[in-house]
Amino acid sequence: MYVTHLALTDFRNYETVEVPMVRGANIFVGSNGQGKTNLVEALGYLSTLGSHRVSSDHAMIRAGQDSAIVRARLEHDDRQVLAEVQLNRTSANRAQVNRSPIKTRELPRYFASVLFAPEDLALVRGEPSGRRRFMDELLVQRSPRMSGVMTDYERVLKQRNTLLKSARSSGLKENQLSTLEIWDERLIALGAEIIEARSALVAELLPEVARAYSAIAGEEHSASLSTYLSILSSGADDDAIDDAATRGGVISAADAAANYKNALARLRRAELDRGLTLAGPHRDDLVLTLNGLPARGYASHGESWSFALSLKLASAEILRRESALGDPVLILDDVFAELDEARRARLANAVGGFEQVLITAAVLDDVPEALAGHIVKIKAGRVVEEES
Repeated sequence: MYVTHLALTDFRNYETVEVPMVRGANIFVGSNGQGKTNLVEALGYLSTLGSHRVSSDHAMIRAGQDSAIVRARLEHDDRQVLAEVQLNRTSANRAQVNRSPIKTRELPRYFASVLFAPEDLALVRGEPSGRRRFMDELLVQRSPRMSGVMTDYERVLKQRNTLLKSARSSGLKENQLSTLEIWDERLIALGAEIIEARSALVAELLPEVARAYSAIAGEEHSASLSTYLSILSSGADDDAIDDAATRGGVISAADAAANYKNALARLRRAELDRGLTLAGPHRDDLVLTLNGLPARGYASHGESWSFALSLKLASAEILRRESALGDPVLILDDVFAELDEARRARLANAVGGFEQVLITAAVLDDVPEALAGHIVKIKAGRVVEEES
C-alpha cells in the first residue's frame, strides 16, 4: 500500500495543505521548524492512533482551533481507499473510510506505517515504558482487537490501585480483601493475554532484528532480544532487572496466568504498603543485548541508532509479511543526518525494497542518491515546490 495524496486542515502549523505523493521515495525538505515532520506525524497517526512526539492528541490541533482533520488517499492493487480522522478538543475523535463513519480504533485495519524518528533512540537508551509502547503499538497494528484488551487492562489496573491505596490509608477490611480478589481475577486474565502476545511478538522480531542490525551496521555484532517479566521477579524493586525473570521464547497465557497469580500473592504485603500493583505487563520490559551485553549503558551512540533502526525495520518486515495491505509505508523522519556515510548507504539499501518510503531532511544532500525520488519543499507550513 502507498499514499497518493495527503490533505491536512488545522493540523499543527498547517491551516490547510495538499500534498501529492508517489510510489517509491518521497523526500520532504525544509529547514527545522517548517513543518516537515508534521506531515509524516499525521500519517503515523492514521496507522497507530498516536503521535511519536506527544502523548496528547490536542497538541496536534492548530492553536486557536477546535479540531484538526487528516485525510489520506491510499492505493493497493488498483483499489483506492480514502481514510480520514478528525481530532477534537472537546469531544471524541471521529473517523471515516470512503466517507462512511467507522470506529476510530478500526483505522489501523486500513493503513499500516512504520515510523523511525530521532525520538526512537529512547527505545535503546530510555525507560521501559517506551519499549512497552513500541511492542503494544505493533501488536495493535497486527491485531486491532488488542487495543481493547490493553484499554481494559489499564482500567482494571487503575481500579485495583485505587483499592490498594484505600486499604493502605484505612487498614485492610474483610470486604476490601474480597473485592481485591475479584479485581485480581480480571487483571490476571487480561494481563496474561498481553504477556503471551508480547512474548510471541518478541520471538518473531528476534531473527528480523539480527538481520536488520547486520545490514545497517555492517559489522559482526550479535543483536538479541528477550522479555523481562515482572511476574517472575523475586522482588519489587522498580529499577532492578532480575536475570531470572528475563527469558526468551513464548510464554503461554495459561503459564502467564499461573505465574501472575503467584506473584500477586507473593507481593500482597508490599502492594498494600505502597498502594500499587507491583507485577504485570505494565512493569515488564523488552531487554536489548549487543554481543551479550545490555545495549542500554554499553552500546555506543552509533550502535544505539543502529539497534533502534533495526527494531523498526524488523517491525516493517513482520507487517509486510502478514498484511493483506502489502508493504507498510516506511517513514524516516530526520534519520540520515544522524548517520555516517557508510550507515546511510546501508540503510538506503535496506529500505529500497519497500513500496513507499517517506523521508524528511533539513539538507537534501544527507539523503543517499539511491533514494532519489519525488521532492517536496516545505516552508512555514506551506508546500513551496515539488519536483521529481
